[in-house]
Amino acid sequence: MSQSVKTQGKLSSFFDLLVQSLKGNEVDLTSISIKRAIILLAIPMMLEMAMESVFALVDLYFVGHLENSSHAIQTVGLTESVLTIIYSLAVGLSMAATAVVARRIGEKNPEAAAKAGMQTIVIAVAINILISVAGVIYARDILLLMGASTETADHGTTFVRIMMGGSII
Repeated sequence: MSQSVKTQGKLSSFFDLLVQSLKGNEVDLTSISIKRAIILLAIPMMLEMAMESVFALVDLYFVGHLENSSHAIQTVGLTESVLTIIYSLAVGLSMAATAVVARRIGEKNPEAAAKAGMQTIVIAVAINILISVAGVIYARDILLLMGASTETADHGTTFVRIMMGGSII
């Protein structure tokens, strides 16, 4: 078998795996290879984080056309920095929850896995509410803490309130 045929086979297999990860079909991750399971889990997460970056770029593009665009661009950049910190906390909680749920699934105890998953959702919702409320109340202070000028904080407070408070919805 030539190297070209092997490469095409691997590439085809990878694209099949990519399509499978995006379809969202239910897969028993305990019955497939660990490499395949990691790829099935990682691709949607990687795409979500890439889309978050695209979202920030689109925000920057549009606010760059506003009056006082320098303040708007600073506000978007600083707010995205705060949101990235919050996302990192969410990723940490997600990894912890994944470990607990995976252990329960590995033990063939789906009820305990479901209970752990539900507890994680309750914790995540509680944390989300706390962070969102704090973000709405302290929007101006958050901008100032991140290094914004007083004028930028005055212009950007509403944007921060929308971005932080909007996550409750």
